[in-house]
Amino acid sequence: MVRVSADVGELSGLGLLTWVYRPGLVDRVVAACGRAEHRRRLLPARLVVYFVLALALFSPAPYLEVMRHLVEGLRGQGLLGEWHIPAKSSLFRARQRLGPEPLRVLFATTAKPMGTQATPGAFWRGLRLLAVDGTCWDVADSAASEAAFGRPRNSRGSDKSSFPQVRMACLIEVGTHLVLDAELAGCRTGEVTLVGRLPRSCGPGQLVLADREFLGVPLWRAFADSGADLLWRVPANRVLPVDRILRDGSWLSRLHAGTDRAHTDPVTVRVLAYQLTGTGPAGGNYRLVTSLLDARRYPARQLAALYQERWEIEAVFAELKTQQRGARVVLSSKTPDGVLQQIWAHLLVHHALRELMVRTAATRGLDPDRISFTETLRSARRSVTLTPGSFSP
Repeated sequence: MVRVSADVGELSGLGLLTWVYRPGLVDRVVAACGRAEHRRRLLPARLVVYFVLALALFSPAPYLEVMRHLVEGLRGQGLLGEWHIPAKSSLFRARQRLGPEPLRVLFATTAKPMGTQATPGAFWRGLRLLAVDGTCWDVADSAASEAAFGRPRNSRGSDKSSFPQVRMACLIEVGTHLVLDAELAGCRTGEVTLVGRLPRSCGPGQLVLADREFLGVPLWRAFADSGADLLWRVPANRVLPVDRILRDGSWLSRLHAGTDRAHTDPVTVRVLAYQLTGTGPAGGNYRLVTSLLDARRYPARQLAALYQERWEIEAVFAELKTQQRGARVVLSSKTPDGVLQQIWAHLLVHHALRELMVRTAATRGLDPDRISFTETLRSARRSVTLTPGSFSP
C-alpha cells in the first residue's frame, strides 16, 4: 500500500475551498453522513469532498487535471511524500463511495444570508429581500439518469430533448446572490412542487419575490405561515375583485384556492397595478399582490419599482450555469447520485465565491454587484494551486 503523506490527508491550504469549508467541518459532515473511512486510503473522504468541489470550481476540466490542480501546491513544497495521483477509475469509485449526501448536508449547514442593512440591495424598509425560482440542468445521456430524472419533450416537436434534466428550485438573497436553499428533482417534478419545500428557510423580517407561475393559495400560505412577507406577480387572466381602494391606488382583494368552491376561506392580499413604458404593446401592464397591506408604510410605487429585483435570481442561474459550469456544458456524471453530487458541489462553490465577493465588497465599501464574478472565479482557481496557507481573502 502507498503511504499517504500527512499533508495530503490534512489538505488545509486549498485556497478558497478550505477558507470557506474548513477541514474540521468537512470531517464532521462526512462522519455524520456515515462516509468516514475505517482504514487508511489513498483517497480519504475529506480529499474526495475537496476533489468534487474542485471539479465544480475548474469545470469542465477532466478528473486528472483537476486533481493535479489540488496537489500542485503540496508538490511545490515537496510535501507529497510517496503519495501519487490515483487513476481516473479510482477517483470515480471514491466519488461513488462518498455519494451526494455529504455535499447536500455541507450546503445546508453553511448556506446562510450575509447581507446587512449596509449591503446595497439587501434590505428594503427593514425587510431582507429574497427571491424564488427554478431552472434545469442538462445531464449526461444515460439510461440510469433518464430513468431517475426524465427527459423533457422537445419544444419543436413531439421528440424528446437530447439530454435528461434535473430541475432545481432555489431561494436566494437578492442583495448578495447567495443561494440560501435549494431542492433538486427530475424534470417531471414541477417548479411549484419544488418551491413549496423552500418556506422552511424563510421567516419574519423577509420579503419573498416570485413570478406569476407560483401564485396559488397553497404556496402563498406556505410562505406566509413562515412569517415572511410576499410580493408576487399576478397572471394576466387572474380576476382580483376590488374590496377596498387604498390611498395610493392599490386595493385590497381576495385569493381563493381552486378547492374553495364556496369561497369561504379567502386570503386577503393587496393588489398593485402599473404599466411599464417601452416594453412593447403586450408586455406593459403588470399586477402584483403582496401581504404588505399598509399603503402608508409600504407605498405602491416603491413596491412596483422593487419587484424588478426578482430578476437577480436569473443572474444567479447565469453565474452557476454559464460562467461557473461553462456555457452549454452538460454535467458529466452518468449515474443519478453522481449528477446530484455535481449539482450540490456547484452550489457550494458558488456560495464560496459569493461569500468572498460579499466580504471583499464590505471591506471596500462597495455594492457586491460591483465585484466581477468572472474575475473572482479566476482568482479562486488560482488560490487552489498556490502553496498551502498562502490564500488570503
